[in-house]
Amino acid sequence: MLSSISTPAVITCKAAVAWGAGEALVMEEVEVSPPQPMEIRIKVVATSLCRSDVTAWLSQAHIHIFPRIFGHEASGIVESVGQGVTEFEPGDHVLTLFTGECMKCKHCTSNKSNMCQVLGLERQGLMHSDHKTRFSIKGKPIFHYCAVSSFSEYTVVHSGCAVKICSTAPLDRICLLSCGVAAGLGAAWKVADISEGSTVAIFGLGTVGLSVAQGAKLRGASRIIGIDINPEKSEKAKAFGVTDFLNSSECKEPIQQVIKRITDGGADYSFECIGDTDMITTALQSCCDGWGMTVTLGVPKVKPVITAHYAFFLTGRTLRGSLFGGWKPKSDIPTLVDMYLKKVSCAFYYIIRLSKTHLY
Repeated sequence: MLSSISTPAVITCKAAVAWGAGEALVMEEVEVSPPQPMEIRIKVVATSLCRSDVTAWLSQAHIHIFPRIFGHEASGIVESVGQGVTEFEPGDHVLTLFTGECMKCKHCTSNKSNMCQVLGLERQGLMHSDHKTRFSIKGKPIFHYCAVSSFSEYTVVHSGCAVKICSTAPLDRICLLSCGVAAGLGAAWKVADISEGSTVAIFGLGTVGLSVAQGAKLRGASRIIGIDINPEKSEKAKAFGVTDFLNSSECKEPIQQVIKRITDGGADYSFECIGDTDMITTALQSCCDGWGMTVTLGVPKVKPVITAHYAFFLTGRTLRGSLFGGWKPKSDIPTLVDMYLKKVSCAFYYIIRLSKTHLY
């Protein structure tokens, strides 16, 4: 039941806790503190598993911060609000945001960026406001992930790291818009700004890659090439707009050469959706000279440094990074939710319908 107490108390609930890098998550009883000023406490209804959670859990390219509660792509219901919060009230349906929007900083007031200087990516496992945790087990602090930690029945986030959504939106589906689906669509629409009739190559056909494919299809791309080493993804990829499926492990020549050969010199756009810096170079090599653009969306598991020959850029190719698809989280995500609810695009509607979520 939603709390009606004016001063929220500590909540004890279950959460999946990672006690060490790569160690199996353990269901534990955790104490969740009341929300502090400008924070809200959320009852998590649905959360999905993002590849970046796995990458940070394995800690192959990240600082070891444990014990920790992962998860950042979630939907839920506001249980209580902290002092000074006027935007939310108990009972509101929300999406969590792994990168927030303060609405006031240099980046938030610019139309060139979605990188908030106040509520941007949190990498220390703490809350933005006081650099402390809201989780504990028998007095022992449990660290956060991306200031969200949705692998818990309840969590606390800054009010700038959540967005209110329509109560009719299905929480078990719409949670995908708080990361993966929005990231892919935005990379295609906002970052690359794919033009009609263009050729697109997508490396990695998970949720993000399939969302890029949908975005490219909706923009009228004439050819969408999906690359993955899992042959079982071929048919599903075509349902999401992929016109050509390539299994790079079965090609007799480097995949970039295959793409250049079948596209008469390279794709107009390529997207790296795996989290492999070597693959970023391959995606860059798969683009055409003059205007070819590579967009990278994946979080590297190892070797975070990118290496590429200067000649690629000298001949006009560009490499762009994309965080959350370039969307301003609180300003733009409600529009995507409305598109889903109104079924503005059948293709967009089904990308969420067909994606899998993990429910509590």
